[in-house]
Amino acid sequence: MSDTKIVLPDGEIPTRWYNIMADMPNLPRPPLHPATKQPVGPDDLAVIFPMSLIEQEVSTDRWIQIPEEVLKAYALWRPSPLFRARRLEEALGTPARIYYKYEGVSPAGSHKPNTSIPQAYYNKKAGIRRIATETGAGQWGSSMALAGSLFGVDVTVYMVKVSYEQKPYRRIAMETWGATVHASPTSITSAGRRILESDPDSPGSLGIAISEAVEDAAGRSDTNYALGSVLNHVLLHQTVIGLEAMRQFELAGDYPDVIVGCCGGGSNLAGVSFPFLRDKINGRELRVVAVEPTSCPTLTKGEFRYDFGDTAGLTPLAMMYTLGHDFVPPGIHAGGLRYHGDAPLVSQLYHDGLIEAKAYPQTAVFEAALQFARTEGIIPAPETAHAVRAAVDEALLCREEGKEKAILFNLSGHGYLDLQAYADYLDGKLTDYEYPEEKIREALSRLPEL
Repeated sequence: MSDTKIVLPDGEIPTRWYNIMADMPNLPRPPLHPATKQPVGPDDLAVIFPMSLIEQEVSTDRWIQIPEEVLKAYALWRPSPLFRARRLEEALGTPARIYYKYEGVSPAGSHKPNTSIPQAYYNKKAGIRRIATETGAGQWGSSMALAGSLFGVDVTVYMVKVSYEQKPYRRIAMETWGATVHASPTSITSAGRRILESDPDSPGSLGIAISEAVEDAAGRSDTNYALGSVLNHVLLHQTVIGLEAMRQFELAGDYPDVIVGCCGGGSNLAGVSFPFLRDKINGRELRVVAVEPTSCPTLTKGEFRYDFGDTAGLTPLAMMYTLGHDFVPPGIHAGGLRYHGDAPLVSQLYHDGLIEAKAYPQTAVFEAALQFARTEGIIPAPETAHAVRAAVDEALLCREEGKEKAILFNLSGHGYLDLQAYADYLDGKLTDYEYPEEKIREALSRLPEL
């Protein structure tokens, strides 16, 4: 029988993270201080980050050593399996070879612990007792709560209100691991109170939740801030996914022609694709596709501009594709993709034409998710179901063209705590929403002028 999954032994967990900044043809422009609009320095970031992570944020070294304590924690679930989706291939009648790297095997059920673990470790080592963070659908918050429990760090999570209400079991998971969870916007912070004054029924957004978490962290000497996507060091940590996948493709005697990842901030896409993109930069034929919702079309309809990473304007300005820092997308179930901007590294690669982007409405996404669940057995999270949709479409194109391509996508998390989304889809309650051009232009008109 042909292999369905390729599993590596613990001894093949990568011992170094790959830093794509060593190989990019153009590096992102530097982040700017929100007050002075000058490039930020280490001292500016030291208010909310440990110096070890600040060093990783600016490093252009190709390889960054993974600490032994982090490797021991990774061994709870890494290496993750690479699956050949043979049942899906058969259902689609495609000559394509479809593979998926399954990150849902982590204790938190997603790829997010790949960075929450090292972030908790470095903060603990720096003497930090408490971490404040935000979360959309709850995957990042639960991953940070898990990491805090493993390293003895208290965690407070500001969870986007619409997801807080849609996904109570994510909140319960965070609290089980010892975290304190607030529905954002809250009355706890000045940023949250300002939002509630203008819109008492605000569904919240990642930008708002980030403002609250940053304000919390900056106001206490024992507290730092942790982010689950966007920043360079976060994308760096996620490259364990792609590094393992490269080794697994070697064992399979194959190599991907197309790599697909869903994209909100960019950590999922970066994790699976960055190690392979090094080959593309050096001349290998390869397509990388970032997939986003039509309700939050950052890459496909945003502008490549300097913008704040949060709604209140507390964070540094980053050069990225953005819809505007006060953009509030509708409450779709893919809460982890409801972010107004993309990682500067992902944005620069898209701007330089090294990656592609496409957007899908949520009903098409859930249609593909059901097909995947009914063939491969795993119920995907709503976020990563976007990657499933794009991979299915790539495979159908291979069928039409009679081409035998290898397609790899990152199945970044399971959907077993997102079943209300599936219930809504099965009951016909989900509606598609394409954000109006005039609303996008309105949000973009309020971008800071530099």
